[in-house]
Amino acid sequence: MKKIRLGISSCLLGENVRYNGGHQLDKFLRDTLGKYAEYVPVCPEVECGLSIPREAMRLVGDPEDPRLLTRNTLVDHTHRMKKWAAKRLSELEGEDLRGFIFKSRSPSSGMTGVKVYDETGTRIKKGTGIFARAFMDWFPILPVEDDGRLHDPGLRENFIERIFTYDRWRNMESSGRTRGKLVEFHSRHKYLILSHSRKALKELGALTARAGKTSAAELYGSYVTTLMEGMKLQATAKKNADVLMHIMGYFKKDLSSDEKQELLEIFDNFRKGLIPLVVPVTLLNHYVRKYAPEYLMGQYYLDPHPDELMLRNHV
Repeated sequence: MKKIRLGISSCLLGENVRYNGGHQLDKFLRDTLGKYAEYVPVCPEVECGLSIPREAMRLVGDPEDPRLLTRNTLVDHTHRMKKWAAKRLSELEGEDLRGFIFKSRSPSSGMTGVKVYDETGTRIKKGTGIFARAFMDWFPILPVEDDGRLHDPGLRENFIERIFTYDRWRNMESSGRTRGKLVEFHSRHKYLILSHSRKALKELGALTARAGKTSAAELYGSYVTTLMEGMKLQATAKKNADVLMHIMGYFKKDLSSDEKQELLEIFDNFRKGLIPLVVPVTLLNHYVRKYAPEYLMGQYYLDPHPDELMLRNHV
């Protein structure tokens, strides 16, 4: 399969670009997800002209618009960073990215939870790194996460599910915007969307139903914005269990009483956290292959990302 293009903080790939001349290699990102991702590395501090090694920096002032100062000498690199970021973001538009993975807590690249200090050196709040904030403003619907949050199995599965969904969307869109393609995309993603947000599914269904009454540009723009916003919501055990019950309904005429009871028991054990999501999904995929219900055979909920990533083994 064609690799998905993702932006990433360079240090997470093992590049020695940190302020102390080191790196922050994440082996899952490089070696496991890297089998399916083509990375576009970015190091804001080095690319804007700072040296390796260099004096550590921190955010100071207004958490919504902080300044980037060196810790000891108080040199202000805010203008340098923002000027570089504007140019780099324009270049990244041409990279056809499906997402970005930031370095957590970095004053340039931290997505959330970055310490912000007042003029006396007292921490006042937590904010967002200057480049990360600019990136998210420039690419508002692109899936983003940081390496720290990706240690959480649920957040990791959510992010990777989003980048593969966005990749399918972009590939579909690039082949031409038609009502038929949108309807097919929506139909195949119905249960995947439902596992994240019933509200988003309802809104997307309404958009699809009005496909012939609005321009393709407006329709597709509204659809992908609603889709990606909805999928930011984490798929909880309860929401997944509801989807599993919906899918089970397709086999009501095929399964014996014992088989139905077995499924219900497995769903209940999943809901209680006794088994991971991979168990009920594997059994449902068995029945899909056996009975071949046409609608379910195309549902991405049952196969949203490569099995080798083992994401549903931990949620």
